[in-house]
Order: sequence, then C-alpha cells, then structure tokens
Amino acid sequence: MTDIATAVPEPGRSLWADAWARLKANKAAMFSLFYMALIALLCIVGPNFTTHAFTTIFDDYTRVPPSFATYPKGGDVGAAIAQAGSDAGVSIKGWTEDNGTFAIEVSSTAAIPDDVVRSFDTSPVLAFARIKDMSANRLEATIETKLQEGSLENSVRHAARRSRVTLTGWEERDGKVLIKLTSAKPIDERVTRYFDRSSAFENASIAEKSADMLAVTVAADIDPKHFYFGTDTVGRDLLTRTLVAGRVSLSIGLLAGLVAVVIGVLYGASAGFIGGKTEEIMMRTVDILYSLPFIFFVIMLVVFFGRNFVLMFLAVGAVLWLDMARIVRGQALSIKRQEYVQAAEALGVTNAGILIRHVVPNLLGPVVIYMTLLVPQVIILESFLSYLGLGVQEPMSSWGVLISQGANNMPGANWLLFFPSFFLTTTLFALNFIGDGLRDALDPKDR
Repeated sequence: MTDIATAVPEPGRSLWADAWARLKANKAAMFSLFYMALIALLCIVGPNFTTHAFTTIFDDYTRVPPSFATYPKGGDVGAAIAQAGSDAGVSIKGWTEDNGTFAIEVSSTAAIPDDVVRSFDTSPVLAFARIKDMSANRLEATIETKLQEGSLENSVRHAARRSRVTLTGWEERDGKVLIKLTSAKPIDERVTRYFDRSSAFENASIAEKSADMLAVTVAADIDPKHFYFGTDTVGRDLLTRTLVAGRVSLSIGLLAGLVAVVIGVLYGASAGFIGGKTEEIMMRTVDILYSLPFIFFVIMLVVFFGRNFVLMFLAVGAVLWLDMARIVRGQALSIKRQEYVQAAEALGVTNAGILIRHVVPNLLGPVVIYMTLLVPQVIILESFLSYLGLGVQEPMSSWGVLISQGANNMPGANWLLFFPSFFLTTTLFALNFIGDGLRDALDPKDR
C-alpha cells in the first residue's frame, strides 16, 4: 500500500500579528514611527543635556541668532568696524557713538553699492546696519549700525553701564577680560558684583586700582555658552524651550486624543450596535453636549479647577470624543448587518463579545485615521487656549505658543519661528504617515 501524503495546514495568524507584518513592510510608516520615538526621547531627556534651564534668563543674550560658535563672540568694536570696512572694500574715515548707535563714515574710489551693509551685518560684533547718508556721486556714505547681542563688546558695555562708571577700554587675554573703569568719585570695590551678575562673566575681581580709587581695572573670567537654536526675546535658550514645549504638546496631543478615542469608540460602538431607544437616548445626549460652547465649557473648568496642566486633558478630551462617537456609531450600524455578526449572534455570542471580537476590530481603520487628525487638532486647540490665557502658563510653553511668539518677531528673528515650526510640522507629517500605515495594516479586508 502507498501512503497518502496529506498537506500540513499552516498555522493561522491573528489580526494583530498580520497587521504588524504589513506595517513593517510600509517603509514610510516605519521611518515615521522611529522618528516619533526619537522626537519623544529628545523631548523627555534632551533638556537634561542642554546645560541651560528652560526658565533661565540671560540678560546679555536677548534674541541672539543660532550658532555653533561660543558666546560671547570676541573682538572690540574698533577692530570689527575696520574688518567690516576691509571686507566691503571701503575706507573708514571715522566713526562716532551715540547711545549705543555707531555712525561710520566710509569712502571709496568707486561707487559704493547699497549692499555694502552686508559686511557690517555679518560681523560678530555689529548688527542692524543701514545706509544713513549717501553722497550724490556715491563715493562717500555714512553707515549706521548697532552692537550685536551676544558680543563681548556689548556685554562689557552693559556691565559698565549698570555699575554707573565710565568705560575707558578693555582687552581680552587668555580667557579673561580686563576692563578699565574711571569715575569722578571713588569707585567702590563692590563694583565687581555688576560683572558677576552678567551672563558673560564670572569670578570678577579688582586687578589694579589707583590710590584715590578713581580708576580701577576689573579682571573677570569669560563664561562661555552655546545657543544652538539661539535665544528668545528675553534671553532664554530656545533649544531647551523647544524640547520642553514638545513635552507639553505631545502629552496633550497624544493623551487627550487617546482619551477622546477610547470614550468615543466605546460610546459610539455601543450606541450603534445596541440600537433602538437606547441609541436614540445616547445620541441625543451627544447632541446636547455638542451644543455647549467649547470656550464656555473651558471657563467653567477653570472656575472649578483653576489653571493647571490637567485642565487641558479634561477640556480637550471631554469635547473631542463627541465627533468620534458619531463616526463610530455610523460604522457600527453598517457592521452589525454583516453576515459574520449575524453568525456570531446565531451561535449565542454575547453582545459584549461581538463588540470586542467583531465590531471594534473592524472600526480600527477609521479610528486610526481620525486619531492622526485629532492629535494636530488638539495641539492647535491647546495653543488657542494658551493664547486666551486659559491653557499653558509661563514659564511652561508649547510648540503652538512658541510659534505664536516667533510670528510676532518676524522677520528680525526668524529662528524663533523656524525651529518650533519645524518640530511641529515634521511631527504632524510623521503622524499622518503612521496613520496611513496603520489604516492599511488594520484593515481586515486586506488580510
């Protein structure tokens, strides 16, 4: 007798195992998933390694541009003006200062172009250069410019101005700065405190002094700092604030969105599957809640709970689940008429079992799509509430608040808008790619 070979059936795979296999095959979704994990990791642990607290204010570094170079940037104003004139191909005839504004007289044997100010703007010491006067033959001009925030020259002048003494000169030597000061009255040795309070100096001391104390030389160590994303309008490190703001935006977006999805799916699926008068009562309740003004609801929560971080989850999550309930209810009405649901009912499966085993898994596609749209909507709502003073309060921040502040400082400080916008935009793109990948992976019709 011959043995009859029988084929060994392959073991089946669950919906989740099959969905994970298809998700891994989607390169865009997997890349976005790793990117979101990286963003979350940076926002959680990144502020611990930036060396600046997100609330620390650096008075000498307000609105300094992003740079990999060390602040404060060295060089005195005289050398900077001479170098800028050389780069521009003009001769420096002289310059004067009036309350921090420098008027530089230049001349040339050829016509001076309008873009001559670029050489002064690219200087590490000078900024905001413009042509004040120009001769008819364009051979002579007066350029007006100011000191750049974050320059060593600017820090020395600010500290001397606060100490109410006259600055006669300074020089940088081996990581130290020697500052010569004079006054009509004897100078108190505690004048060094004004330099220690500066963001640019530390360990200030009197190096030399005259017998009548009318002239002293202050020696101070230069305190180097890095601002890779620049600073904001009050001198706070934008890198640290962007990462801390990411914690707030992602927490509110993901957690409030998750709360809305869980409540909406359970409520809508139950209403659609049970049907009858129960469905009517449940959906009319949704309509009543939908009619309540969102801002009025938030104001009531503020009155009862005060302004705090948890309020954002309550306000946003308690409102946005209404849309999800309507969407899921419509899908559940369609699914309950399918043959496999009727077969399950005929086999005696309970309503709860049908909901968990058949209805909810077939709802995951639309739910995931709506979830990817819900997260950016939550982030925008959070920014709106913070703008009204009902959401995130200083010194905390969010990407939406940083974008709003950056827009108010355009075009003079475009980095204040660029970096939070980049983080928010790329995060939203990643969430959309993840949503598309999960929609395809969790669609039972594609198994």
